[in-house]
Amino acid sequence: MHISNKCSIAVHCLIFINEYGKRKKVTSELLSLSTGCNPVTIRNIISAMKKDGMISVKFGTGGTTLAVPIQNITLYRICMAVDPKAVDKMISIHSTPSPFCPVGRNINNVLNQTYSTLRRDLISSMKSITMETIVSDYHAMLENK
Repeated sequence: MHISNKCSIAVHCLIFINEYGKRKKVTSELLSLSTGCNPVTIRNIISAMKKDGMISVKFGTGGTTLAVPIQNITLYRICMAVDPKAVDKMISIHSTPSPFCPVGRNINNVLNQTYSTLRRDLISSMKSITMETIVSDYHAMLENK
């Protein structure tokens, strides 16, 4: 089980925008250099976060800034904006169990309730983690180096 790369890249971009967006024009090219990702990937992620309302992008001259306070941006919100199927990818049942096997025939029903509980708990946990916490962790890492 892992969080989508898109979510991690989006968090990276948001930290960068939070740290430098008021002093510097943050572009997809700059974010691409920081993340090590293709600029097209960055533009797609930026577009998804803009559509969600987390960030603002200036037309023409470019530049990305936060549109809401970081305490209003949760890990769940980020993941759902950039990868709406992220939770389903993290917790899913294999798609082709054998209908001829008693275990295969029943595994979906066996795991559905357990996995529903896991999904609920995961979503709750992701909603409790804000960019404010993540940025604070980033600053603590800087201080400890």
